[in-house]
Amino acid sequence: MSDNQSWNSSGSEEDMEPREEPGHLVGVVDLSGVLSKWTNYIHGWQDRWVVLKNNTLSYYKSQDETEYGCRGSLCLSKAVITPHEFDECRLDISVNDSVWYLRAQDPEHRHQWIDSIELHRSIREGRRENGGVQGTIIIPPPLADSGYGSESSLRRHGSMLSLTSATSSFSATSTSSFKKGHRLREKLAEMETFRDILCRQVDTLQKYFDGCADNVSKDELQRDKIVEDDEDDFPNTRTEGEFLHNNNGSKEKLFQSSSPKGINGIDFKGEAITFKATTAGILATLSHCIDLMVKREDSWQKRLDKEMEKRRRIEEGYKSALNELKKKSHFGGPDYEEGPNSLINEDEFFDAVEAALDRQDKMEEQCQTEKTRIQRSSPVPPGDVYSTTGTHRFSGKPHSQSSPALIVMAPPHDVHRFSSEVEEMVQNHMTYSLQDVGGDANWQLVVEEGEMKVYRREVEENGIVLDPLKATHSVKGVTGHEVCHYFWDTTYRNDWETTIENFNVVETLSDNAAIIYQTHKRVWPASQRDVLYLSAMRKILANNENDPDTWLVCNFSVDHDEAQPSSRCVRAKINIAMICQTLVSPPEGDKEISRDNILCKITYVANVNPGGWAPASVLRAVAKREYPKFLKRFTSYVQEKTAGKPILF
Repeated sequence: MSDNQSWNSSGSEEDMEPREEPGHLVGVVDLSGVLSKWTNYIHGWQDRWVVLKNNTLSYYKSQDETEYGCRGSLCLSKAVITPHEFDECRLDISVNDSVWYLRAQDPEHRHQWIDSIELHRSIREGRRENGGVQGTIIIPPPLADSGYGSESSLRRHGSMLSLTSATSSFSATSTSSFKKGHRLREKLAEMETFRDILCRQVDTLQKYFDGCADNVSKDELQRDKIVEDDEDDFPNTRTEGEFLHNNNGSKEKLFQSSSPKGINGIDFKGEAITFKATTAGILATLSHCIDLMVKREDSWQKRLDKEMEKRRRIEEGYKSALNELKKKSHFGGPDYEEGPNSLINEDEFFDAVEAALDRQDKMEEQCQTEKTRIQRSSPVPPGDVYSTTGTHRFSGKPHSQSSPALIVMAPPHDVHRFSSEVEEMVQNHMTYSLQDVGGDANWQLVVEEGEMKVYRREVEENGIVLDPLKATHSVKGVTGHEVCHYFWDTTYRNDWETTIENFNVVETLSDNAAIIYQTHKRVWPASQRDVLYLSAMRKILANNENDPDTWLVCNFSVDHDEAQPSSRCVRAKINIAMICQTLVSPPEGDKEISRDNILCKITYVANVNPGGWAPASVLRAVAKREYPKFLKRFTSYVQEKTAGKPILF
């Protein structure tokens, strides 16, 4: 028998003929192509070669690696395919706890993949129902062609239906459902007996009534015939069945007996009494059946109420388990990260970010401990980056110079294509950033730890947090030049900056200005950020001899052709300045200035537009936590690097 043949449950020869109506057989087409698959929260979406074949969805890293075996596969028999509610190119395929997040090139390709998957699944279901049909889908014919509902399937039934046949299906189901259904079956059997008795009585009474009607008709015809005869022969011409009184008082027969054969043998009164008793028995039995059904209805209603309550508890347990599954199993999926349609709420977002930051802090402490152990075990190399020291009005003699890389060129000679933007930024920071914010009501003091104070002014634009931040700090034993040097020079960036994943200098504009691209470590569920900025270091001479000079590093976002934004990271915009002034207290007598005589006053300002969809409360909480830690970590690093070394003014 060919695969294209199909038959129904009747098993007739006619049904075993193959169905070849047009549109009933649909061919199967295997599908393969490139889809973006969500890998993890580090690598995000990655292109994969996906193959749909034999009701199985498999994926490979690329089309060239198909001969080495797939990296994963899903059987589609019990898979749930869910088109994404907002992303028109995305579809999610889940089997139990395994979920594949896939994205097509466009909505048309997504529809093509969904249709093909459903086609393969329907074929497998057709095989299971029809005993194994391969290669085609057999679509049921139209309703009219199947004979269902046609005239040939309709049959007339007599008005007197058999109670047994009419209730056989009901009795089969009800008696199997009711443990105590014997009484109902007994009553139905009684009704069947009453039905037979009633049918016989109806037939008997009907014959009696028919005989009576025929007899009346014959009597009327015979009477009319006698009346029309010669009235002179009356009464001697009467029939045997008719009698008349003669003059001598004798009685004569007037009419012939009108009782037809069989009528006199019927006890009409008895039949009527029996008929009445039978109908009364039927009514009583029906009443009893109704009572039994009412009792069964009450029993079923109680069982239904129990099942409904059981279903309610199961649904509540399912919802609870589903929520737990969302919190645990699927955290890390594309729906549970930062985004406009994220399923994670602000509290869960904050908890996840805080946990990730705690892990980073722990790793940082371990790395710092390991570095300290290595430094103690290895000798300190001769020399230092500080080979250049300036002069100060309190210094007794100039210091030697040996590293021209640290010589700050005068502003007129530090010319490049961004010189005007740098000058504008420097002037703005010198004008506004050094203003005292202690009495300004718009600035809020959020952190105060010793000499360090951190202020914040809450600003939001289109739902994005743009809070300006300003911190002041005083550090002993270092100069403003030293602080700005370590902050600007990328050679030491990884020593004190723990949030950067990698960075590179895109373009060197001058000895003290460069364009830098850096990506920050991702803190899930927040998206990864990158930033492209120009970093410049300047020395601002004081107008008054008694005022200290100012060293400044300003970092502000720019655009560059070699570092375009990508879908992997959210591009943040920054405008940051590290402003430092060195205060020197005169040493006693003729002693030289030491690090005990110097104090660096630091003003750090930051205006950051993080972009993306991170909640405002989370961003503010992270800023409040991380900025003070950054200042303490960085200033401690500068103190360690400069301890016991020549002072760089």
